[in-house]
Amino acid sequence: MESNRNIGRGIIGIVLILIGVAFIGRTLDFFPRQIMHYVFSWEMILIVLGVIFISTRENKTTGWILLIIGLMFLIPDVIHVPYSIRRLFWPSVLIIIGLLIILRSTNVRRSSEQSGSSDYIDDIAILGGGDRVVTSENFKGGKITALFGGSKIDLTKATLAPGQNVIDVFCMFGGSTLIVPENWNVKVDVVAILGGFSDKRHIRSGTTMDVGKEIVIKGFVMFGGGEIKN
Repeated sequence: MESNRNIGRGIIGIVLILIGVAFIGRTLDFFPRQIMHYVFSWEMILIVLGVIFISTRENKTTGWILLIIGLMFLIPDVIHVPYSIRRLFWPSVLIIIGLLIILRSTNVRRSSEQSGSSDYIDDIAILGGGDRVVTSENFKGGKITALFGGSKIDLTKATLAPGQNVIDVFCMFGGSTLIVPENWNVKVDVVAILGGFSDKRHIRSGTTMDVGKEIVIKGFVMFGGGEIKN
């Protein structure tokens, strides 16, 4: 885990240096304007975020989705792509996202089988959603996928496992709501583009927090979002 974080910090440092060089180059007209047009584009932002996520190995599925979407929008601007091929763009994106969702589910199922219990969640909401109540006494996290839909997950009857537990979220044109106990330590570390993931908990003064246990909400939100309540 620590080595992955160090790699991620190194990649982020390199990216920041390259961005700084690009800004200096644009200011001093070192590079052709056409190249600068591609460098300072929203497609390049998705590509850079995708590379960072893949390099950290903690949000690889989100990273691949961002990288593929960024490349598929950027390539037609760089080289000529026949219209007949461009028409295949959105079907291809849906197929790729579908395969990555299956991969996410397979990884969670493998973790659940290894633990021999239902301590992991794997919630998928596509063009719909629903309510779910988790009652695990050793909850270790899982994955939440919302695509043109959403769900409400009630964790108030669950007990966190010791240490850091992670819920990896991916929301696009959708979102999810998490209801957690008041004494849980919750950290939100979600990358949002034209969306957000809000912590709307109201913790009363004097509440004794769960020591040695933490739930981290990680992942990616685009054109959608989610919220945490208690």
